[in-house]
Order: sequence, then C-alpha cells, then structure tokens
Amino acid sequence: MTNTWQDIKNANVVLCMGGNPAEAHPCGFKWVIEAKIENQARLVVVDPRFTRTASVADLYAPIRPGTDIAFLSGMIRFLLAKDAIQHDYVRAYTNASLIVKQGFGFEDGLFTGYNEQARSYDKSSWDYELDEQGYARIDDTWQHPRCVINLLRKHVERYTPEMVSRICGTPQDK
Repeated sequence: MTNTWQDIKNANVVLCMGGNPAEAHPCGFKWVIEAKIENQARLVVVDPRFTRTASVADLYAPIRPGTDIAFLSGMIRFLLAKDAIQHDYVRAYTNASLIVKQGFGFEDGLFTGYNEQARSYDKSSWDYELDEQGYARIDDTWQHPRCVINLLRKHVERYTPEMVSRICGTPQDK
C-alpha cells in the first residue's frame, strides 16, 4: 500500500490479498468499513484462509498458497479486456506508454536473453527504445505493438478464467 489508510475511505473497491487487516491493522481497517458504509464500496478478499477480513467481504475468493501472481495476471487480463483501467493515471504514472527495444520477447516461459548454462538472464534486450536525445520513446496512443501495455496484454492473454482456476483453485465465478 502506498497511500494512507484514510484515503481508503474514498475507494469504491478494496482488494485485500494475502493479508488480514481486520486483525493486523484494526485501526486502519476502520477506513475500509467506512468506505463500505459511505461509498457502498465492495471489499474483495483473496486469501487461502477465511479470515476476519474475509468474514466482512462482499466477495471472498479462496486461493492456493503461492499462486497469487497467476490470480493477479488473470485480473489484469480481465481489466484490460474490459477496458476497466484509468487511462489518464496509467499514462501519467506508469511505463505503459514506453516502447521496448526490438528483440524483446517471451517464449516457452522464458524471456529473451536467458543463458541456460549460467541459469541467468542478459537483460540488454529488456530496455526501452531511445530517441535522438537518449530518452525512452513514448506512444501515448498505445498503438505501437512494443508499447509496455501491449506487451503486458500479450503476456497475460494466457491467464483465462479456466487457467487461473486450474492454477489457483479459485472457482471461476469468484
């Protein structure tokens, strides 16, 4: 969490994943309850355990321990497919518009630059394409195929509800 607890009162959705703030942070968790009361915010809890936080959730999604990245990748896929992202925020405060160098790729579960003997990566192909002044090239229209957001779309495309359910054990309707 990078914002303050008090800011949560302004939320319309709160996601608690892998934590139990009702127990661990009861003074801060009051802001989640405040958001539920004042904003009709929905509380979503993703956790292997049914906790005190889960007991007041609008949606509890059980998950196998260690599968959170697959779950989040499925969420990202869903949000991108539904165009349910805040475009202005993503353009201004993330690297989504930056263009990655030619040669970057992901195949058979490995990113480019993998050295099997050393079991490590040469990350030089992971850098951004640079303009004449040495700054990263940007495409705010997100049309360039090597824009970070388009590479992210391509990367999470495999995380269908069926795949996420199979990996995480979370029922598809959750």
